[in-house]
Amino acid sequence: MTETPDLDPEDRKIVTLARSARARNGVPEGAAVRDETGRTYVAGTVALDSLRLSALRTAVAMAVASGAKSLEAAAVVTEAEAASEEDRAAVRDLGGPGTPVLVAGPDGTVRATVSAG
Repeated sequence: MTETPDLDPEDRKIVTLARSARARNGVPEGAAVRDETGRTYVAGTVALDSLRLSALRTAVAMAVASGAKSLEAAAVVTEAEAASEEDRAAVRDLGGPGTPVLVAGPDGTVRATVSAG
């Protein structure tokens, strides 16, 4: 992984987890979110005939289903240049508009950090 030197260790962790999910499952995107207690939820893209979810929306859904009340941060590893509006909306719904969303390339380099808002 290419290091992003100014990245907080907890943020580096969720980028690493997201990257691992993408590689392990052979999916277009991997994502991870960290809730208000520090727990992390990791997911990949879901592409079933009857259900399609981005990795980030899946990770947010896993956090909600596990009882998370808020999010501290989110990360997505993708070839896309930015997190989609729908992905940021899911993060915003649980974490609020100021929740940071880290967007990293497949090599793990963070290309952008945007707010969910």
